[in-house]
Amino acid sequence: MHNLALALHRRGAHVTGSDDEIFEPAKGRLAAAGLLPAQEGWDASRITPDLSAVIVGMHARPDNPELLRAQELGLKIYSFPEYIYEASRDKQRIVIGGSHGKTSITACILHVLRFHGRKFDYAVGAQLAGFDLMVQLTEDAPIIIIEGDEYLSSPVDRRPKFHLYQHHIGVISGISWDHINVFPTEEIYREQFRIFADMTPKAGVLIYDRDDEQTQLIAVPTNPDVTYIGYGPHEHVIRDGRTFLLNKKDEEVPVQVFGEHNLRNISAAKEVCKQLGIKGKDFFRAVATFPGAARRLELVRQGATSVVYKDFAHAPSKLKATATALKKQFPQRRLVACLELHTFSSLNPAFLPQYAHCFDAPDVAVVYFNPHVLEHKRLPPLAAATVAEAFQRPDIKVITDSAELAAFLRSQNWANANLLLMSSGTFDGLDLAALATEITG
Repeated sequence: MHNLALALHRRGAHVTGSDDEIFEPAKGRLAAAGLLPAQEGWDASRITPDLSAVIVGMHARPDNPELLRAQELGLKIYSFPEYIYEASRDKQRIVIGGSHGKTSITACILHVLRFHGRKFDYAVGAQLAGFDLMVQLTEDAPIIIIEGDEYLSSPVDRRPKFHLYQHHIGVISGISWDHINVFPTEEIYREQFRIFADMTPKAGVLIYDRDDEQTQLIAVPTNPDVTYIGYGPHEHVIRDGRTFLLNKKDEEVPVQVFGEHNLRNISAAKEVCKQLGIKGKDFFRAVATFPGAARRLELVRQGATSVVYKDFAHAPSKLKATATALKKQFPQRRLVACLELHTFSSLNPAFLPQYAHCFDAPDVAVVYFNPHVLEHKRLPPLAAATVAEAFQRPDIKVITDSAELAAFLRSQNWANANLLLMSSGTFDGLDLAALATEITG
């Protein structure tokens, strides 16, 4: 939301905003632009009849006093995706959806387009190298690349975000049940992607992972007016811990990312770029310099015989893909991997069985969660034994204290061994930089 505010400010709009909590980096960035509210909290008097529109994010609740005042005055109220669509009505809209990989695919497309000097707008869910904002809206860009989240649009609009963008080119990178608090069954969750697929218009394109079982159920070619394009992992070789793509001439193109899931992401990005007029040789030239998306298999520190990576992975499919990728990239090294259960779904006993055998790849597997997070999310207490049983790995270690976690990791033998830390949180403030220095040193 703060990125949208900055993008609109940069475009010349008069922007004001409210929030009950504002953290860095949003706080500093808003302050630098002169957009930081004078005080935190909600105040209905800020909502006046002269406002052109009110854009509401998911953090607000239906009884938010400012939202209620906007409704009372009959002001135009947009959710985030509604406004992005409104601002891009006259552009070609490319929407990247899927339970996993959508940020990386979006980031790769943006990198390639920028490498070749193409004009484009975008809305992406993570800070990307070389881009100062996560949202860009201009008058002259003919296309917009949107990361299409399946989560709800706003507290008063229960539709998934990616249903509102009305894509011309759509991507489904894979479907793996998530957001159990909103989609209580796997079938209801999958249905949201079927709706997205069916929204592909005449002469539109739907690009999908041809090997994903759940995607196959909803992305089968059924509309003769739509072009369906399936993709798999890009052809490649791995040599001395580095991955090389193979082009049509079997020439090797070195890339900075690795893992089968990332090779699938590259294939998806390549298909999108092809639709946008980027030739294969030009794609390879650009993708060789693609650093990957932030917090997606991100290198923290590398030593002579060990390396430390962090990753945003938390859902079962992401966990399995990331851990397997690092093990395959360094097959001769021992892998110690730690997952933090931090999201609503991952801490829900009804969802935990989805993690069965998803953490088999590491040599040492650790699961961490903070019982206080359960209280904050108003979830029932979770026993360590319940967590261990869900993963179906007898030797898995479950830790609920961050100091104990740090001590356990420091006690490992890091000669010829790698560490992978996976979470959408911070392991309760674990000093990852210091830990990585000790391990790789």
